[in-house]
Amino acid sequence: MARIQTTHVGSLPRSQNVTDLLFAKEQNKPFDQMLFDETMTAHVDMLVRRQKEVGIDVVSDGETSKISYATYVKDRYSGFSGDSPRNAPADLKQFPGFLQRLADSGGTPTYARPMCTGAIKPLDNGELEKDINNLKTAMAANGVERGFMNAASPGVISLFLQNDYYPSRQDYLEALSEVMKAEYRAIIEAGLELQLDCPDLALSRHMLFEEMSDDEFVAVADSHVLALNHAVSGLPKEKIRVHICWGNYEGPHICDISMDKVFSTLMRTHAGYVLFETSNPRHAHEWTVFKARADEVPADKILIPGVLDSTTNFVEHPDVVTQRLERFTSVFGPDRVMAGTDCGFGTFAGFGAVDPEIAWAKLAVLRQGADSAN
Repeated sequence: MARIQTTHVGSLPRSQNVTDLLFAKEQNKPFDQMLFDETMTAHVDMLVRRQKEVGIDVVSDGETSKISYATYVKDRYSGFSGDSPRNAPADLKQFPGFLQRLADSGGTPTYARPMCTGAIKPLDNGELEKDINNLKTAMAANGVERGFMNAASPGVISLFLQNDYYPSRQDYLEALSEVMKAEYRAIIEAGLELQLDCPDLALSRHMLFEEMSDDEFVAVADSHVLALNHAVSGLPKEKIRVHICWGNYEGPHICDISMDKVFSTLMRTHAGYVLFETSNPRHAHEWTVFKARADEVPADKILIPGVLDSTTNFVEHPDVVTQRLERFTSVFGPDRVMAGTDCGFGTFAGFGAVDPEIAWAKLAVLRQGADSAN
């Protein structure tokens, strides 16, 4: 029987040194560029080593050098300035006491989110090349064969860095799709797998488009997939991963659109791998959607269900991971299933619900649970 491969969504806990340097850069404070580069390189090497030690087969750079998984774009492309409107997710607004508690505890990141106020053009500042080199060097040094690198999808950029320049949201999406092509291609041509982070296909339903009906939102999500597919056209599907997310935060999530509603949209992505939540209490039941609609999953797509919850400090029992995996392997077979996480463990630099060492303990369980599922 095939050995079930292990991976995760991408972001991993950052050291305090890394976080301090990222915030100095974010806040336009003086910092030593050489020290910055050396710190990022060393941290990525450590992350790859630890991923190998806990049994992760397809590793990442932990998104180490990025302030967040989406807003890093403002540092690599021109055309962004000012600040985008902030809008709390609809579920949190229904529980204002909890929302206030999050704010008081510092649990809501407040990074710069500029708007698009001009034509988007690459800055060619070498940041992507440094990230690629750091990951490939760390993989070679630690004897790891497969690695992936995250990149923001056109849709998620439009969600967090809103449009105040292009004539319409669709024009903005198309511009993003064109300008991001080079980043996507560079990652794959470097020998890495590309992961496109797409919370715009789910999270944005209750964050930006809460006044729409579900059907109206699905039409928006479909347009985002068209933009994404255009951006990766001509690139090999087997090198592309897509991650859908309802928001990596502990909260009620009672406004989340169901997987059943966005299933067809997700299946139309030009990607060989799809990553999705199946562990947290709001979406743990949705493995049944994949079972019921198995014939709609393209034969060339590999499923990477989240079998670890990324918002809780509970460390899953290996048997729980095994059970969650077997729900999918019993339908699709072990060759078409990998073990993953619901979301990342370092989505925003300096913030994370899960203690760093507990995050590593959780990741170690992936291999144990996957071996039992084998």
